[in-house]
Amino acid sequence: MSVRLVLFDMDGVLVDTVSSWVAVHRHFEVSNEENTRRFFEGEIDELEFIRSDVGLWKSRKSDVSVHDLKGILDGIPLMKGARETVQALKRRGIKTAIISGGIDLLANRVKKETGIDISMANGLGCDEKGTLTGEGILRVKIGDKGETARSVMSSLNIGRDQCASVGDTKTDIPLFRSTGIGIAFNPAQSEVEEEADYTVRGSDLTGILDYIIGADRQ
Repeated sequence: MSVRLVLFDMDGVLVDTVSSWVAVHRHFEVSNEENTRRFFEGEIDELEFIRSDVGLWKSRKSDVSVHDLKGILDGIPLMKGARETVQALKRRGIKTAIISGGIDLLANRVKKETGIDISMANGLGCDEKGTLTGEGILRVKIGDKGETARSVMSSLNIGRDQCASVGDTKTDIPLFRSTGIGIAFNPAQSEVEEEADYTVRGSDLTGILDYIIGADRQ
């Protein structure tokens, strides 16, 4: 059965950065290692993880705003071949979606610049002036991207066997398990490669097209 939908992780796949969250942490010269430990050990939930990270930024700049974040995130480049990959899929009538635990400000920019159809990423609460409140907007569970994947597939009436996914870290394994084809792009951990059907290494995302639409993609 041919692929009708491709689900992309964002960080490390569509954009050339390890994490949109980490990019902001680095800008403010803070580390979220402790927050990350607490989340993965089950001490805090997804929303508290976001709140804790935003709290780190606000400790450096109490009135940090959406404008500030856009300025930081706009400096993150697309992955080489990202635009070409999405356009090659669209020419064949294949739908595309971002499913990311990253920041929606970046995901929305990537959606616009590449022509991706759907963007699902996590947001940040702000007041009428655009200043961050410290609250988060949870759209994609970091620990279960598969839930969002199934929701997107259902909304498009596309079955598992008609769907492919592309990711690079352990949090993308639920994506692989929810789709007929799972592609690891420069996998960060051995478990990711083991769970994927195919692995693509290198700096050009167009390498995944061989496994989705075949070699004849011109």
